[in-house]
Amino acid sequence: QVQLVESGGGLVQAGGSLRLSCAASGRTFSRYTVGWFRQVLGKEREFVAGISWSDTRTLYADSVKGRFTVSRDNAKNTVYLQMNSLKPEDTAVYFCAAEPHPALQVVGTWYNYWGQGIQVTVSS
Repeated sequence: QVQLVESGGGLVQAGGSLRLSCAASGRTFSRYTVGWFRQVLGKEREFVAGISWSDTRTLYADSVKGRFTVSRDNAKNTVYLQMNSLKPEDTAVYFCAAEPHPALQVVGTWYNYWGQGIQVTVSS
């Protein structure tokens, strides 16, 4: 299996930007599809963005499309989530998740490997 660690979160003002990183260790990350999810207090986990292995495909939730960009650097075993034009509604704990499967999947239970999550807070 792989171990995933998120970084890059924090507090930002509305309209600002953050870049989250999901760093993997343990196995070849290039052969894992990676999804980003977020969860707010009292709400269900929400798919945000995903990228298939070999960087063949990306997918975004409607709420973030045009503002967020997911990418990967397989040489660094890292997947990124660039978040621009942040809104207070983006405030959540963000998780990266991975699965050794070439297809994208928006259902969180499909992913077997998860990071511990990182807080993103957007102030108005």
